[in-house]
Amino acid sequence: MYLPNLTDFSPFSLEKLLRTCFSLPDNSSSCCVLIDLDDPSAVSGLEFLNTPGNAVQKRALTYFYEPLRGDVGEKLGLKNCDLFAFKKTGGSNLDPENLLYSSDGGKVAFTDHICPNYDLVFAITDYSLTAPLTAMAKEFGFRGATLHGLNETILNSGLSIDYHLVSRQAELFRSFLDQADRFNLTFECHNKSHELIIECNNQTAQKSHGLCPSGVPDVANLPAGEVYFVPHGADGSFPFRFGDGTLCEMIVEKGAITQANLISGNADRVNDRQKQLEEDPATGIIGELGFGTQLLPFAGCDIQDEKILGTCHIATGRSDHLGGNLTPELFNSRQNASHDDILYAPPKTPEIVVSSVEMVKNDTTTKILENFVPSDSLLEHLSAEYPVDLIRALPV
Repeated sequence: MYLPNLTDFSPFSLEKLLRTCFSLPDNSSSCCVLIDLDDPSAVSGLEFLNTPGNAVQKRALTYFYEPLRGDVGEKLGLKNCDLFAFKKTGGSNLDPENLLYSSDGGKVAFTDHICPNYDLVFAITDYSLTAPLTAMAKEFGFRGATLHGLNETILNSGLSIDYHLVSRQAELFRSFLDQADRFNLTFECHNKSHELIIECNNQTAQKSHGLCPSGVPDVANLPAGEVYFVPHGADGSFPFRFGDGTLCEMIVEKGAITQANLISGNADRVNDRQKQLEEDPATGIIGELGFGTQLLPFAGCDIQDEKILGTCHIATGRSDHLGGNLTPELFNSRQNASHDDILYAPPKTPEIVVSSVEMVKNDTTTKILENFVPSDSLLEHLSAEYPVDLIRALPV
């Protein structure tokens, strides 16, 4: 379910976003903005602004760093705001190199300079920094946010909403799924059905809701709005779409992908994935099952699109930032220690339909989603905080 345009959203306000998500002002916080660059030394004197590309990093300056250095930072009571760049990791949630460059040309380190010295850290990057930044926050006690892939649609929709409402809605959704025993997912792709069973073992459902209260070290993934589980196990199969449109079937046994079979497209892509699974089996471990909770337009970027009501996503790999136990040390290569979301949504996976998601809890089976549409049972539960009549009228 998605909103087809941006007319229902207020213009982006950084002041409103940070007041809400981080309970500012407190007149004592120092902050920094982190960006990733192929050549991080190009942050010196803002040289990277003079080269093509780096759209996300340039938005980081326009919409975050410059306002936080100026009037917005003053209104929020920030002591200072600094800018640093690190080398692009090349993968989602991979640990970055410890070396960063400052906008004045200096060299600093995450461990010695960034983590101990800033209360608020905002990572606005091409590749997600959520997992490593969350680990750093827990160790050093700061708060922050990751906003990878930031684009204009995200600025004017996912970051322009009331996060108190987002939190209430996410909690209502979470309470419906809480302590589920398992989820049964059915996929349709090229006239073939695939079924995947994800075991949750009565665990407490978690939520990403965007609020990071003062005094609690944490990193928000913005835009926020999802409910998620770290699976205890999984079996079955599911279709997967590579970025070039190649489709394959992923066979899952005992909680991990063990085999990748070509459905259509480039066989080399599938063979490369199979080789990676054999060389580093941890890359196939199912590390997350998530459900979007928000009414938003598609942005063409998973950080927002996985938060849209009616979508679901599976993730493989690293799970320590979600409360799981799969850390980078458990991979055969730290370059494989990523957390990769597999989002199912009509614009992202047009050849794949999630025809049904069922929750099993207390020996009762309840349908959650059908063809990307929330079930009547779920909508009835959400009616206190959601415009149910509007939801029923939205396109899929």
